[in-house]
Amino acid sequence: MSPLNSTSFLNATIERPELFFITGLSGIPHTKYYYVFLCLVYAVSVLGNTFVMFVIYADHCLHSPKYIAVFNLAVSDLCVSTALVPPVIDTFLFKSQLISYEACLTNMFFVFWFLFMQSFTLTVMSYDRCVAICFPLRYNEIVTNKSMLVITTIFWIIAGLAIFIAVVFISRLSFCKSIVINSFFCDHGPTFRLACNDNTPSVVMSWSHPVLIFWLPLLFITGTYICIARALLKISTASERLKAMKTCTSHLILVGVYYFPVCIIYGAIGSIVHHNVRIINTSLAMVLPPMLNPIIYSLKTEEFTESIKKQYRRKKIHITVMNK
Repeated sequence: MSPLNSTSFLNATIERPELFFITGLSGIPHTKYYYVFLCLVYAVSVLGNTFVMFVIYADHCLHSPKYIAVFNLAVSDLCVSTALVPPVIDTFLFKSQLISYEACLTNMFFVFWFLFMQSFTLTVMSYDRCVAICFPLRYNEIVTNKSMLVITTIFWIIAGLAIFIAVVFISRLSFCKSIVINSFFCDHGPTFRLACNDNTPSVVMSWSHPVLIFWLPLLFITGTYICIARALLKISTASERLKAMKTCTSHLILVGVYYFPVCIIYGAIGSIVHHNVRIINTSLAMVLPPMLNPIIYSLKTEEFTESIKKQYRRKKIHITVMNK
């Protein structure tokens, strides 16, 4: 059986491999322990984000624009972990490093779709905090449940279209040189660089997508916090200023946890380091935020903490009544 499938497109022949080979970490002993670690992180992520979604769903006091965004972040965290970690475990712990062409593109689409949504959701959350602090009297008028649902839906569509276009351009490439992807999943960059025909559209997207998905949202978040800082300086009472700042603490930590590794990947190290270092950094940047986000929100958000306590007391009373 030929390892390549030929498809005619605009009088050109596109060579598509039946399979890709995912290298993962190479030349490092006992790498299976690292993948087991990723598996444990994934388990904590699933439990944590499911818990956050359950608490928000069960408590009607949390059915507000702010917690619609938090719920959306938990969904995207859960989805990106599920799209990434189980295939990685299957690939490297069960020694099935060959992946079909179609499965590879599908995996690429879903991993990046949910990854992009994490960035967009943090942007929406910064918008919510900015309006709440800079325009407190008009907050309920500007930010409503309906408007928050519309904004998040639009971002889901934008993120999906952005990565769909990138995947479509990948599908128009010929792979007649190599089928070895130097990454731990079907990463966009290591995949399109294997092409032996013109990959200019994919090259353009390899720098335009990070700008659109990461740098512009980070710039927007920075702008919102400049506005928040200016608004806080106008508050005369120190206690009120501190109270307003506390509402931003958890979001700022989430932003740091998500964007700091991204800045390292796309800024500081680029492609100058060994691919093993890049794989470890990228994998941790993708799996740690979904694990840490629910922990941060549970510990640092007073409303959420009070909701957990309230539901715990309600459950305890219910069990006591049932025992009687």
